[in-house]
Amino acid sequence: MIQSLLTRYWLSSQRDNPPRALAQRLGPFFLASVICLVYLSLTPILLHAADDNTYLRELQARATQEGLFEKRYWQLLLHYRTNLLGGHTSEVDDPGFFLSKEGKQNPQSELMETLRHFFSDKPVGRSQQPAQCAFIARYHWLRTQLNFDNNKLPSVTCERFDAWFAELNPQSISIIFPSAFMNNPASMFGHTFFRINQVGQTEQTRILAYTINYAAELPPDVGLDYAWKGIFGGYKGFFSTFPYYMKVKEYRDIENRDIWEYQLSLTPEQIHRMLMHTWELGNAYFDYFFFKENCAYHILSLLEVANPALYLTDQYIFWTVPADTIRAITEYEGLVEEISYRPARNTQIQRKREKLTKKENLWLEKLTSDPTQVRNPQFKTLPQDRQVFLMDLASDYLQYQGLGKQEQGKRPRILGQPLLLERSKVKVPSPRFNVQPYTTSPETGHHTSRASIGMGWREDEFFEELSIRAGYHDLLDPDTGYTRDAQIELLAATFRHYEKRNQFRLDQFTFAKVVSLSPIDTLFHTPSWKFNIGMETIRYKNCKLCSSGNFNLGIGAAAETQLLKREVYFAFAEVDANVSGAFDEHHRVGAGTTGGVVTNLTDDWKALLSIGYFYYPLGDQSDDFRFSLGQRYTLSQNWALRTEFNHRDQDNEVILRLQAFF
Repeated sequence: MIQSLLTRYWLSSQRDNPPRALAQRLGPFFLASVICLVYLSLTPILLHAADDNTYLRELQARATQEGLFEKRYWQLLLHYRTNLLGGHTSEVDDPGFFLSKEGKQNPQSELMETLRHFFSDKPVGRSQQPAQCAFIARYHWLRTQLNFDNNKLPSVTCERFDAWFAELNPQSISIIFPSAFMNNPASMFGHTFFRINQVGQTEQTRILAYTINYAAELPPDVGLDYAWKGIFGGYKGFFSTFPYYMKVKEYRDIENRDIWEYQLSLTPEQIHRMLMHTWELGNAYFDYFFFKENCAYHILSLLEVANPALYLTDQYIFWTVPADTIRAITEYEGLVEEISYRPARNTQIQRKREKLTKKENLWLEKLTSDPTQVRNPQFKTLPQDRQVFLMDLASDYLQYQGLGKQEQGKRPRILGQPLLLERSKVKVPSPRFNVQPYTTSPETGHHTSRASIGMGWREDEFFEELSIRAGYHDLLDPDTGYTRDAQIELLAATFRHYEKRNQFRLDQFTFAKVVSLSPIDTLFHTPSWKFNIGMETIRYKNCKLCSSGNFNLGIGAAAETQLLKREVYFAFAEVDANVSGAFDEHHRVGAGTTGGVVTNLTDDWKALLSIGYFYYPLGDQSDDFRFSLGQRYTLSQNWALRTEFNHRDQDNEVILRLQAFF
């Protein structure tokens, strides 16, 4: 019709009017026709937008009516925690993780904005993808809860997620626990992360699997503020995905940490949920807190998303110890299907050395110091299977040395070429060697917190004692499940009531007390060290019970024998500083030495003898002779009985304690 009118007016104008008149007459009709065309073309779009808004409001109303923002799963996906005085706050600290400006503290607002963004294909979040892909776990859960009509939402293809998921190709999930590493403060309590076992992989090929790891992002120039920032959230923590062989090289080969692997019984749907949420967190960060929101804590949060029937993170209020989290997952019946052990490189070497005779040990020392000794005619007189065993063991040790030098930034050199050449000439395969761990898996150990009651005698009066320790393990605690010859005590307090004077006091407080004993032999030469900062009660001059602040630092060596069952002898050179009103000038600073032995008399009975002497030339000029003998008898996994005798100048005490771990 419009076209017909335009044609008629154009013919008329050709007969009766000049071009200017034609333009004047056609102008209003042309404008009207354009408006009509625009209106007709935009009407479907406007109607569709109105329909979208209607459907969005419907979804938001249903979500509110059903209280989805209060559901446990929504709060798991957003990592909300209930505040002490009410309300919620998310543990995610990256603003890009939230679609609402109030999202960190408002679960309902975040849910409403999430639904609104599902109607747009505009990129959002740190990953700059449509909301349906950037927050794919939220989308799948809300679609299930609200039964989305897919015809009323934009059709979005999440190609990046699909490619990532296909590359992972998951069949099952394992949680991995590398044991404690005493030479790195960040690894003293162990570590946990996930391994994604791919379809078709075997126990031998799982080294090629991918991992999900959570760790703090550290600057290259970490300074003295490292500990402060690590404890109080000064670093950002991120999830990341690395090949498992890289982690094995780092933990087992370089840091010499035994690795325990726990294959979990998760369904394909649960694995899919966990990986979708991992994808959402890929570019988001949390403030990293070494004692609470650490690797173990956030790994558990992913497991809860996979299976919301698991209540794991709620168990950890003040601190999260990786070994405790392993114990928590093993306590859920049926959650762990299989436990595997991957020994550290030095554990493999030590276990193989135990199978050598004295003569073979001498040959091992020769081969590791001078690999050309493999051509010595006397070496050739050994049985061929023992030659093979010694060449393999020597090669393992030289490779271990090379990895250590490479980690220290030194240029690695090829070690043991003569060994490798001679070994290649012997067409005998290396026999399979089953390496047994020196300690059992972490879930078999005692719990990390400890409380005890005791009674004793100090010089001229009796006392009763109550003590509590936040964590973690000392040299006399039961060894099962813990790294041998290592002590980490944190936040321990001892309260005593002295009967004669009827005085109740804080008798001792330990902020941190760490001891690492590393037995030295012909192959391994790691030094031992110790550190202590805290408060103790002393008897000094005219002061019967005086509080004294203490700082101690020592470096030394240890050696191992097996005369009874197993003994570790140690000696330290130490610096020691004390602050107390009992001292002249209220302090004293000096140095000294401590030596002793810790021995396993039986599987349940352990003893520790320590003797030390210190001289203080600064402040209160004095000296101090110390002697202590303690022993522990294990009653059960979480119960122990301990006795101690301690002597210092003009001060002796004997005490009996019953200890419970929790």
